Amino acid sequence: MNTILFEPLYAGVTPPTRATAHSAGYDLAAHLEGRTVRVFRNGTVSVRPVEQRDGAAVLVLHATERALVPLGFRARLPVGVEAQVRPRSGTSLKTDIVIANAPGTIDADYPEEWCVPVRNGGSGDLVIVHGERIAQMVLARHEVLEFKAGTVAPSTDRTGGFGSTGR
Repeated sequence: MNTILFEPLYAGVTPPTRATAHSAGYDLAAHLEGRTVRVFRNGTVSVRPVEQRDGAAVLVLHATERALVPLGFRARLPVGVEAQVRPRSGTSLKTDIVIANAPGTIDADYPEEWCVPVRNGGSGDLVIVHGERIAQMVLARHEVLEFKAGTVAPSTDRTGGFGSTGR
């Protein structure tokens, strides 16, 4: 069985887990304690310190702001496996959090701390709390193939571009 090499970068950080034995996705939780976060607004990047509210570390994103939310670990995936970062259905339904490039891909050779690019899709402030499950990852095998120059001839009667099946 292949394994994922997991390296916590802070005390108390645990590997992503699945909610049930049949869950496809592993929950990804924000790690915000004692951190700063890169925030993007109108093409400008700034570093924002995490706030303390009611004894918890929180990141506040104003309407339309995007951020790279850190997860507090790095990991090495097996060769031939990618981690697809996706929204959690409950989180996307109950909050204005949007995964900015869903699904995003984390490659097997990515060496840095894992982060989730999020956007505030609402008109008010979005508050992300330390330890909150903000996204999920689904593991997928992939093929690496070479390209060869040549002529591509139709192999079926499907022509006409997108929507070419006529329905």
